Amino acid sequence: MEDRRQDSARQAALDYHEFPRPGKLEIRATKPMANGRDLARAYSPGVAEACLEIKADPSTAARYTTKGNLVAVISNGTAVLGLGNIGALASKPVMEGKAVLFKKFANIDCFDIEVNEPDPVKLAEIVCALEPTFGAVNLEDIKAPDCFIVEEICRERMNIPVFHDDQHGTAIVVGAAATNALRIAGKRFEDIKIVSTGGGAAGIACLNMLLKLGVQRKNVWLCDIHGLVHEGREIDMNPQKAAYAQPSDKRALAEVIDGADLFLGLSGPGVLTPEMVGRMATRPIIFALANPNPEIDPEAARAVAPDAIIATGRSDFPNQVNNVLCFPFIFRGALDVGATTINDEMKIACIEGIAALARATTAAEAAAAYRGETLTFGADYLIPKPFDPRLMGVVSSAVARAAMETGVATRPLEDMAAYKQKLDSSVFRSAMIMRPVFEAAATTERRIVFAEGEDERVLRAANAMLEETTDVPILIGRPEVIAMRAERAGLPIRPDVDFQIVNPENDPRYRDYWETYHGLMARRGVSPDIARAIMRTNTTAIGAVMVHRDEADSLICGTFGQYSWHLQYVRQVLARDGLHPVGALSMIILEDGPLFIADTQCHNDPTPQQVMETVVGAARHVRRFGLTPKIALCSHSQFGNTDSYSGRKMRDALAMLDAREADFMYDGEMHVDAALDPDLRERIFPGSRLQGVANVLVFAGTDAASGVRNALKMRAGGLEVGPILMGMGNRAHIVTPSITTRGLLNMSVLAGTPVNHYG
Repeated sequence: MEDRRQDSARQAALDYHEFPRPGKLEIRATKPMANGRDLARAYSPGVAEACLEIKADPSTAARYTTKGNLVAVISNGTAVLGLGNIGALASKPVMEGKAVLFKKFANIDCFDIEVNEPDPVKLAEIVCALEPTFGAVNLEDIKAPDCFIVEEICRERMNIPVFHDDQHGTAIVVGAAATNALRIAGKRFEDIKIVSTGGGAAGIACLNMLLKLGVQRKNVWLCDIHGLVHEGREIDMNPQKAAYAQPSDKRALAEVIDGADLFLGLSGPGVLTPEMVGRMATRPIIFALANPNPEIDPEAARAVAPDAIIATGRSDFPNQVNNVLCFPFIFRGALDVGATTINDEMKIACIEGIAALARATTAAEAAAAYRGETLTFGADYLIPKPFDPRLMGVVSSAVARAAMETGVATRPLEDMAAYKQKLDSSVFRSAMIMRPVFEAAATTERRIVFAEGEDERVLRAANAMLEETTDVPILIGRPEVIAMRAERAGLPIRPDVDFQIVNPENDPRYRDYWETYHGLMARRGVSPDIARAIMRTNTTAIGAVMVHRDEADSLICGTFGQYSWHLQYVRQVLARDGLHPVGALSMIILEDGPLFIADTQCHNDPTPQQVMETVVGAARHVRRFGLTPKIALCSHSQFGNTDSYSGRKMRDALAMLDAREADFMYDGEMHVDAALDPDLRERIFPGSRLQGVANVLVFAGTDAASGVRNALKMRAGGLEVGPILMGMGNRAHIVTPSITTRGLLNMSVLAGTPVNHYG
């Protein structure tokens, strides 16, 4: 059984690398290449202009080429993962993988370069000769002590960052994990005794970094396969090891482990025994980082020291020390300021950023990626997870700031806050487009009631509201369930302390609520008994009544259930005084910008009047995002060429808009391709009042609108903001069950800015 499982895993890994096309990388053009004009600009003669600019001022290479965002991942394959000296060619899958991680986590482009050169000096010369091509170099999987030689030569001769990740990446993540482990254990770097196994590049770099963080050299005991590194030892020594030689007659790990506060293992399995753990200091910190099998199994260590704080290099145990927490983001910050090197201050800034992020509330995206794991700061959560999207903004901006403060930045940034916002927007794709709405919401304080207050996404959104906005969340749900789920999710918020709770099972306002609902619905078939039952069980109706009674400013519901079900209660309670649902507007954020789709939910077969209202409402909402509305009324008919039902409907709506003398750009009826391709539209219908690419598509029915919305989300990678319920004056919004925590936060901010009836 185990053999079959291993064979299956091996084949799955090989298939991953082979299909649907060999390898994990490709090169794509970033500029159009569709005609002779493009060719003349990309190559001869236009390319000469960029060449001459760079010749006159080499720093402009970052403006006119990819150099400023291009990293070389270079290896000679002499120390690959746990595979050893397998050669340059066999190392290529690893280097490709490293390049993929750069792109995935920090949007940095890479070339992997595998070099058949075992001589470290010659290898360094090859790397140095590549400086004109790259903005930085990541050295990878080069054996010790050769890696020290290569890096030293390259750092001295090159004017771009050179970073041996096996050394410094590991050291940075170990430094962050140790920072938080000591905080939990109540100890200080200055006071602890460290015993380390493994005198390779990573082990030495980790010790060097721990000294920079405050550890005293006399308190470090380094062991390798030959025993303790001690003064006078000649076997298997180099200058890097010799720096940690102890003046001692002790010779073995077992002799020096007594009283150790931190065991740092970068060696092999079984090196640390349970008996040794028992002789360590109280609340021992054990970093058993050998892969795939650690120096001691965590369970064996805890059997002896239940209070031990343990990290490994494996993903199936808590606290995985993974270099991906570091290298994409330290390079991102270094590249963005044109750093000439990566210095100690930048590395320490990276450590501090990673450590601080683990102590903060866990990101909802990370929680979703690691569902089932406890992501609350403590002994089992010392460092954040690689898929925590905040790493880019927090770590890269800290690195960039350190580079500027230490004078190694050739392109210093003027506004660090704006830089961090830009980094965040590259991860949270809605961040940039939502900024005007967040800014508008910051000028008011509104009470937002969430109907499904027990949902973890809602809890995380409420926590984010308290951290990022001035709005006040109100949650409908059972207090004990909300408290339990907030604690399980690692959130600091608590019911009736950080936010108000409405408990459907037992709330002093219950009589007021059901009487209010009955008063609104008495002549629509709702008896007092039905009103009582609804106010005990229907959280959407409860939230709507709260808004009606002015106990909340806006309702958000719909994290489960049918949109139309929620809409009927919003209509019952809040559709009065001129308010009525006009349509649902979804903003889909695509690679080339946002595209708004309407009406995706409210009117299956809208009348021309309802289409007109949808267009007007959409225009007003698009302006809330700081955009100029360009609205296309879409149909199978195109500018009257087909006498179809939808064509007649859209032409009637167009006439109503013309009669209103609407103050925004619109036209129709037209096909979607004509709406999105101005050249095509000009050929079909010269002189259209719609100029440029439409950013709002309004359809003649929800089938078409919803279909386009879902196709863009599922096949084009579109990120939805919405749906925004127009026409209710922002008093209610109904989301869909697929919404994320970030989506709920965006909706709460949209709900936090008052608009008129068509909004």
